[in-house]
Amino acid sequence: MLSFKNFKKSYGTYPALKIPDLALDPGIYWIKGVNGSGKSTLLKSIAGILSFDGDIVLDGGISIKQDAVAYRKLVNFSEAEALFPEFITGTELIDLFVSAKGGKKGQERGLIDSMKMQGFVNRPVGTYSSGMLKKLSLLLAFLGQPKMILLDEPLITIDTASLEILYSWIADSHRNYGTTFLLTSHQALDGDILPEAKQLLVEDQTLKFIG
Repeated sequence: MLSFKNFKKSYGTYPALKIPDLALDPGIYWIKGVNGSGKSTLLKSIAGILSFDGDIVLDGGISIKQDAVAYRKLVNFSEAEALFPEFITGTELIDLFVSAKGGKKGQERGLIDSMKMQGFVNRPVGTYSSGMLKKLSLLLAFLGQPKMILLDEPLITIDTASLEILYSWIADSHRNYGTTFLLTSHQALDGDILPEAKQLLVEDQTLKFIG
């Protein structure tokens, strides 16, 4: 599903992360690691936001280096603390993402309703609270037809009810569409809702399975 080929990421002369060869099967993965271990660097590299040496290949043959447009259309990313232009509305951002990701018109409606965003989604993003921004960022990650969704600290900033809805989105997307998820979180995942989640550890500048 996702393969790393001689992956290396450095910041100047500092080697931040190195994954010689690793293949991840489709699934839900919880990535653990201490602060500064490279979890966000890993997700941003997979998303195509950070440059790196080597290659990442999706679905057996779609290379981020050789087929960047096709690759990015299939990989969605929600940052831990998303930043959007303050003047644009949530609706405008959603429309932009649906178009860019090849989504179906209106696919956002059920997501907006379930996350109870109707009261603010038409407002400029600059008026949003941190919780509203988090909901918008998470919703954008589920638009289109992604093969993989990357969620950096998705469990923070949102209330308990919204967290349960997010868990249902993840479970439904994985079960119905085979979407693979890579999540980072300092909080434990709900094992009753996501019992199939596998654990990865970022440690000593590499990525390894731990369960």
